[in-house]
Amino acid sequence: MAVYAIAFIAFSIDLARRGAVAAKAADADAGLTGTADGQPAAEREPVGVLQAAATTKAAASTAAASAGGAGGAEASGRGSRWRSATADGASVAYGRSPALRVGVAMTVLAWLLHLTATLLRGFAAGRVPWANMYEFALTGTLIITTVFLIVLVVAKHDLRFLGTFVTGLVLVLLGAATVNFYVSVVPLPPALQSAWLVIHVFVATASVGFFALSFALSVVQLMQSRRESLVASAKAAKKSFLATLPDSNTLENLAYRVTIVGFILWTFTLMAGAIWAEAAWGRYWGWDTKEVWTFIIWVVYAGYIHARATRGWRGSRSAWLAIIGFSTVLFNFTVVNLFFKGLHAYSGLL
Repeated sequence: MAVYAIAFIAFSIDLARRGAVAAKAADADAGLTGTADGQPAAEREPVGVLQAAATTKAAASTAAASAGGAGGAEASGRGSRWRSATADGASVAYGRSPALRVGVAMTVLAWLLHLTATLLRGFAAGRVPWANMYEFALTGTLIITTVFLIVLVVAKHDLRFLGTFVTGLVLVLLGAATVNFYVSVVPLPPALQSAWLVIHVFVATASVGFFALSFALSVVQLMQSRRESLVASAKAAKKSFLATLPDSNTLENLAYRVTIVGFILWTFTLMAGAIWAEAAWGRYWGWDTKEVWTFIIWVVYAGYIHARATRGWRGSRSAWLAIIGFSTVLFNFTVVNLFFKGLHAYSGLL
């Protein structure tokens, strides 16, 4: 948790630096400061800059070319996915940050320590470590971090700006589980002594990891959308770290894709749970509280995908649906486990 806290602080420092970069760019556009090459701001030509999502070397070189003045218009027109900051004030070019590299490095270190702690808990119990709320929280937060790190590697967009949201969420969940849900190692109840425990619960935690990332993207999308609406209405929009992030449409598309992966895994979770229930209790479905809420989560995310794909629910409405979906996941893990009785009462706290 201490290493996660260091990573969170480093990512937060990077966001503060992004805000400073955006404010400096705003001052330059307003003619309050000169350009980097000494040319007065009033004499330089408007130029396009790249979205901060492309922090690869190619994107950085293109941004540098656009900052040169006359070549900027040509550079900004090379890729249709990039938007001009001078046209709508939506974005500011942003390079690599030492704080960002520290944040990622600390997140990887925290992940290694987290993985070690989870494995040690499993070795101590002589089984997979997800038989109660503490163990599920330990594994679930590990999966959230794992999904985040994997997405950083495979995604074509630079999503390290989500580090503050992801490490903050993991830190809060892990801290709450350690303080409130910790229990000693106990034997598995008879109903959990099945290979389906490994399959069902692991896939469920993996889907939660993708839902958590979608939740973070949707929160940032709402913030970015509000900022863009202020710019579009010619109102004064405070220059913040949001100016260095991808536009709201890009964030929404990323959240949608991540949600689809999580939804597929949650669908398998629902089916695997029904098969396990038949093997353990002799019925596929019994309207147990946990079963009902698993289905409610599935319905919410199915509604999100359907509304966005066929009904044109874009922008803030789709973001709020994704946020509501993750709220149902948290409700299922906390309130349902703590206050509702049923066959799935495996919190370990009773």
